[in-house]
Amino acid sequence: MTIPKEAIRAAVQEAARKAILPRFRQLTAAEVATKTGPQDIVTAADLESEALITEALAREWPGMALLGEEGVARDASLRERMGQETCVILDPVDGTWNFAAGLGLFAVLLAVVQEGRAVWGMNYDPLLGDWIEADAEGAFWVTAQGRRRLQTAPAKAASQLIGYVPHGLFAGAQRRASLLAGEGYARVTSLRCAAHEYRMLVSGQVDFMISGPVAHPWDHAAGVLAVQAAGGVARFLDGSDYTTARREGAILAASSPEVWAQVAKDFAALR
Repeated sequence: MTIPKEAIRAAVQEAARKAILPRFRQLTAAEVATKTGPQDIVTAADLESEALITEALAREWPGMALLGEEGVARDASLRERMGQETCVILDPVDGTWNFAAGLGLFAVLLAVVQEGRAVWGMNYDPLLGDWIEADAEGAFWVTAQGRRRLQTAPAKAASQLIGYVPHGLFAGAQRRASLLAGEGYARVTSLRCAAHEYRMLVSGQVDFMISGPVAHPWDHAAGVLAVQAAGGVARFLDGSDYTTARREGAILAASSPEVWAQVAKDFAALR
């Protein structure tokens, strides 16, 4: 399979220029709607960005299915296809809550997936105009200054660990356990944006991240690939290999096997 990488990059950048950036801190009430609840929202930027990228890939890569987060919201059967087909999986604005609140922590996530695993991924920051790109050759940060290979941080003691856990996505006893599990760590927080959490992990700035209990492929397929390509470990918290076919289960991505094992033990209640 030959991936038209240049065409995909151009489509993502054009969608950001046309649909996302003009609406940042300019959204009207009519351009924001809720999906499953008040914290799960969609904006006009999400919808138009997904439509623009879908149209561009239909021209540049005919016959390849593009399956997006907002498409799944309209037709739940598309979620099943994400685990079965060779396809492109898209999150047109990851970190939508941040975007709608005027916080500059959002991105476009795109992954080319075969047999439930990404083979190429892109994590694009519309504000900075840079991106992380990953495949079997490695993970790279691409900026106006050039292309730089990325490497996760070395292993360290638990008291020095910094990571991300979305406590609010868990309920009841699991939420309480998630708050207490990292008590001896240096810092445990959340950016409310998987794309930027993966960026921080892949670039060696933090040591781990745990996802919520629902494994949305549009949030994680590209990020899991980038972590693995940068020398880290990313799989489900119960130890299972990551696959886009699986719907439930927290994902743990870590900078090294040692850190993965430590965090998996401490946060075992979230399995």
